Amino acid sequence: MDPVIINTTWCKGCGICVAFCPKEALSLVEEKAVVDQEKCIACGMCELYCPDLAIVVNKPPKKSVKATEEVAS
Repeated sequence: MDPVIINTTWCKGCGICVAFCPKEALSLVEEKAVVDQEKCIACGMCELYCPDLAIVVNKPPKKSVKATEEVAS
């Protein structure tokens, strides 16, 4: 599954996500946000700042401390 999903129906092409992306993984194509999944680090900045809620970032699940301790044992 791609880490970032953009709902192009909701995207108004404002470019705020492009401005906040630290890896320059987002661009505007035909007035819609497009993500380069190879550059994306799933940091969530685009999702946080999107005023139209058009972006969803699927972050990998975090390992719990207990799971880490079991691996170390």
